[in-house]
Amino acid sequence: MGATSHQAGAAGRALTADRPTSVRNVVLVGHSGAGKTTLVEALALTAGAVNRAGRVEDGSTVSDHDELEHRRHRSVQLSLVPVEWGGIKINVLDTPGYADFVGELRAGLRAADAALFVVSAADGIDGATRMVWDECEAVGMPRAIVVTHLEAARSDYAQMAGVCGEIFGAEDPDAVVPLYLPLHGPAGADGHAPVTGLLGLLSRRVHDYGSGERVERDPDPAELALIADARSRLIEGIIAESEDESLMDRYLGGEDIDVKTLVDDLERAVARGTFHPVLMAAPAAEGARQGLGTVELLELITGGFPTPAERAPLAVTAPDGSARPAVTCDPDGPLVAEVVKTSSDPYVGRVSLVRVFSGTLLPEATVHVSGHGLADRGHEDHDVDERTGALSSPFGKHQRPLGRCIAGDLACVAKLTRAETGDTLSAKDRPLLMEPWSMPEPLLPLAVEAHGKADEDKLSQALARLVAEDPTLRLEQNPHTHQLVLWCLGEAHQDVVLERLRTRYGVQVDPVPHKVSLRETFGAEATGRGRHVKQSGGHGQFAICEIRVEPLPAGSGVEFVDKVVGGSVPRQFIPSVEKGVRAQAARGVAAGYPLVDVRITLLDGKAHSVDSSDAAFQTAGALALREAAAEATMHLLEPFAELDVLVPDEYVGPVMSDLAGRRGRVVGSDQAGPGRTRVRAEIPEIEIGRYAVELRSVSHGTGGFRRTYARHEPMPPQLAEKIREQAEKGT
Repeated sequence: MGATSHQAGAAGRALTADRPTSVRNVVLVGHSGAGKTTLVEALALTAGAVNRAGRVEDGSTVSDHDELEHRRHRSVQLSLVPVEWGGIKINVLDTPGYADFVGELRAGLRAADAALFVVSAADGIDGATRMVWDECEAVGMPRAIVVTHLEAARSDYAQMAGVCGEIFGAEDPDAVVPLYLPLHGPAGADGHAPVTGLLGLLSRRVHDYGSGERVERDPDPAELALIADARSRLIEGIIAESEDESLMDRYLGGEDIDVKTLVDDLERAVARGTFHPVLMAAPAAEGARQGLGTVELLELITGGFPTPAERAPLAVTAPDGSARPAVTCDPDGPLVAEVVKTSSDPYVGRVSLVRVFSGTLLPEATVHVSGHGLADRGHEDHDVDERTGALSSPFGKHQRPLGRCIAGDLACVAKLTRAETGDTLSAKDRPLLMEPWSMPEPLLPLAVEAHGKADEDKLSQALARLVAEDPTLRLEQNPHTHQLVLWCLGEAHQDVVLERLRTRYGVQVDPVPHKVSLRETFGAEATGRGRHVKQSGGHGQFAICEIRVEPLPAGSGVEFVDKVVGGSVPRQFIPSVEKGVRAQAARGVAAGYPLVDVRITLLDGKAHSVDSSDAAFQTAGALALREAAAEATMHLLEPFAELDVLVPDEYVGPVMSDLAGRRGRVVGSDQAGPGRTRVRAEIPEIEIGRYAVELRSVSHGTGGFRRTYARHEPMPPQLAEKIREQAEKGT
């Protein structure tokens, strides 16, 4: 037995698996526009999961089915498309290629056991794709490469395969080689000869797709002559990875190695993550049943990619952090599953896409939901027991019912109201916790305000749901600027967040300029006199106080000292003066920003036996501070950040120049691995509000950075004056 299907009503059939060895989980990786979603459609068509139009029963596409994706004409979220080939259930995870949605990519990598890198023969390989390859290399994830866009006039498969070898095979060029060579049909009017078939380097068989159906035949002598050199290189690469140490000597001695032996060694090397074959694929022509190369790709996935059972034992702890034995991919083991994606459905509510790593997940069962380690993103640690709703398998817009989900498989779970992306599901009587996966830090701020009263009433709940769905989104209520700030990964991420608020939750917000938390301080000692004397019938108001203000070292805050002698300010009113000056300091005295790093000394004053009061001395204290500020040199302080920028070596110069142009001070740089440099700098936060976008431009999408608050420093006088003028105008 392997993967089986059962009828699930109008929504179609859901694929199920009865053992981990009958499952393959593969994630598609590549830059935006490389053809990942088109490839998913082609694989589903070849596997018979969709009809010839590449659509499911209601006419919607099987991937990119969200309305938001239709409007944007690109993927913005992780999607799962299960297909079956040779009795094996293949969970194909399609990821967005745009950098703003790298959180969805990371979720796909977490859920998969192997990665298929999709590269365009017309566009090449971008820096971000190289970085993901390196990450997969570091953890030993099995990988293969598929070249798309063979139909483009400027495409050249042989050249692209060579580029893949240079970039992805930098450490071992013999481990990244093609399995097939293309066969071309007659050239068209533009001179481009389309690829109509594949020539297998190991099998020495032609797979001809020219008729719209895949037909196997023997090559003619001219075709056979094309593969000699490429076949030798492929065989040598496979033998170098073989566990049979005698194989190389036999091959070099002239022995014709059996093809089955080579295929078996190839598949073992692919599953170990030490050999990375290059294939090609193209969507089916109109009326055709199979896309070029899709059968070969499905055969590699089922034969070469590892089963979930081959995954290393998974480290887990108890929710309190105490050690627990590692778990293996055993359907009869303790339940350990992880929420890799959370979405909201208007009819069934929250839906959680779950990868089961151990045990078996059942519908209508009570599970323990644990979420830890993301408090800095607005995800509070939580441990609750919840009852699962129905289990289902996603396919396009549909959810096809499932009776269970065994270890190694993926399923959607309804009605887990507290479960968030990254949470662990386990047995309620044996709660366990997986370590959360690495997520990029959102560093592009978006300050928003509710558009109207009705929006304000719904905003809090809508934002809480968005944050639960998207761990790359951070929500901040800034106590200094009093702004509501959504920290995102980029402009496209911002747009999607705003659109989801509007279309999914019916909440309209208005973006407003993001503020940094400026401060004010005194540049020199000054004195001030506050006089608050009023008489308007009955009890009047009388309070006079004199103060001295001195600047203090950074980080000192506001210090209040009483040096009144002779009782000129009665003891009961001295706290009133302090309260008044502190309240005024919090409001600001020059441009409306909090006053910091000063010592305020009460020197003298006057009181009236009847008309003096707490309120009068509070007012007098505030007036004294404002008068001192009017006579003194005031500094506007701006926050500085410590910036840690990681870029390929070739972009170090442009990055340093860009930082210098932002009033940044580079404090050092060092190597951070092969070909990458870490640049450390101190820079005003006001200059890096959009650095998440601008660094991407400077480094061609290959750079990343971290920032931490360092301190406040005096702003240059000309900039400070401009901000004071804006404050006076109320802008």
